[in-house]
Amino acid sequence: MDIPVYLFTGFLEAGKTTFIQGTLEDERFNKGEKTLIMLCEEGVEEYDIEKMPAKNIFIETFDDVEDITPEKLKELQKKYKIERVIVEYNGMWLTNELFARLPDNWIVYQEMCFLDAKTFLAYNANMRQLTVDKLQGCEVVIFNNFSDDLDKMEFHKIVRGVSRRCDICYDYGNDRVEYDDIEDPLPFDINAPIIEIDDKDFAIWYRDMMEEPEKYQDKTVEFKGLIARDKKIGDDELAIGRHIMTCCVEDIQYGGVVCKYKDASDYKTHDWAIISGKINLEKNKLYRSIGPVIYIEKIRRCLPLENPVATFY
Repeated sequence: MDIPVYLFTGFLEAGKTTFIQGTLEDERFNKGEKTLIMLCEEGVEEYDIEKMPAKNIFIETFDDVEDITPEKLKELQKKYKIERVIVEYNGMWLTNELFARLPDNWIVYQEMCFLDAKTFLAYNANMRQLTVDKLQGCEVVIFNNFSDDLDKMEFHKIVRGVSRRCDICYDYGNDRVEYDDIEDPLPFDINAPIIEIDDKDFAIWYRDMMEEPEKYQDKTVEFKGLIARDKKIGDDELAIGRHIMTCCVEDIQYGGVVCKYKDASDYKTHDWAIISGKINLEKNKLYRSIGPVIYIEKIRRCLPLENPVATFY
C-alpha cells in the first residue's frame, strides 16, 4: 500500500508548524486517518493535538538527516499503522537527502514551501543553494509576513529563476492573501516555424521544455550545444545540451536532449554543434521515461561558446 507524504519545506519560523496545525484542525482533512508527523525542525510553535478533531496523530522527531532511513520509517509505519505522513522538513537539509531515504511505497503527494518575506532575501543572498533546493520542487511557495513596502517583482524573479511551475502566494496576515499574477513571457517565440534559442536563453528553454514537454510536441527547434554520447542510447542517437548553473558552481549539471540522427556516430563527446530538428515525445533509456526526442534535420559543427555554462540570469 502506498503511503502519501505531504512535504512542508522552508526555513525556521516561516510558518510551517502553524499551517500544519491548522490543517490538522480541519475536519475535512483530519477525519481520523492515522498520521505520522516527521518533525525535523523545532521552532517556537508546538503542535497541540488536543485541538485536532481526530487524535490519531503521532509525532517523531529527527535531529539529523542521517537518522532518517528506510528501515526506521518502515518500523514507524508498522508501529503506528500509519495511513499518511506529514514532514516538517529542516530548512538546512537538502530535499534530495529526504527523497533518497523514503521507503519505495512512500510517495510525495504534495510539496509546499513556506518562507518569511522579511528574511527571505537575506537567505537567498547568503544561502542560495538551500533556497533553490526548496523552490525547485514545490507546487506552491507561501511568503508569510508580506507587507506593502516589499516589491513583489523582486520575489517573483527569484522564484521564477528557479521554477516557472509553482504558484506564488503572498500572505499579509489578517486574512489578506494575494496570488502572484505577473506574466513571464518566454524570451523566444514558441509558435514560430522554427523556435530559435539564443545562447543566453538555453537554460530557460531547457527547463520550460522539461517542465511542460507536451507543448513542444511536433515543434521544430534550433540551438547550439555540446554533444555527449552515452552507452545507454542507440547508435543512431546522441545527446546535445549545455552545462547549466542554477545557483552556484557546485550545482552545475549537464542538461541534454536526446537526438535521433542516422550519422550520430560521426560525432563524439565534447563536440559543439548547431542542430535543427522536430521534437517528439517518446520513451527513451536516457530519460527512463517519456521525454523530448529531437529528430535532427540539420546539424553542423561549430566553435565552443566563450561562456559555455548556461544560466537563468
